[in-house]
Amino acid sequence: MSTSDDPWRTGVEELGRFIHTQRKLAKLSLRELAGLTDLSNAYLSQLERGLHEPSMRVINSIARALDLSAETLLEQAGWFRTPAAASEPPAPTEASILADARLTDDQKQALLAVYRGFRATSPELSDDDSGAADHTSTSSV
Repeated sequence: MSTSDDPWRTGVEELGRFIHTQRKLAKLSLRELAGLTDLSNAYLSQLERGLHEPSMRVINSIARALDLSAETLLEQAGWFRTPAAASEPPAPTEASILADARLTDDQKQALLAVYRGFRATSPELSDDDSGAADHTSTSSV
């Protein structure tokens, strides 16, 4: 949890948790991520713990290493919102992920990042989940 009521500090901490979760999902050690980003292990560890505010160069480097967009990292910190994301309610899938009490906050953020990544690369998908969830057969017997 955030130790501050400062939204910027909270964003730094959330970004650190997200980077940590994504690194673990990618099965990378701090040393391996450091090698991919040309950053030190110590600096990455401090970023993951929310102790430093990364520059855009650092954010871009981490995003490339984790196969994410810089915008995704910035969104996790609350520092960037796409115009559509700012004006539209969450898709039903996102709302379901956020409402699932069995998931930790880190798991929710990881699932949302993966989901949003797929959505960003598949713009032809609509936000209406009703057709995707319908697995009933239309063939007659």
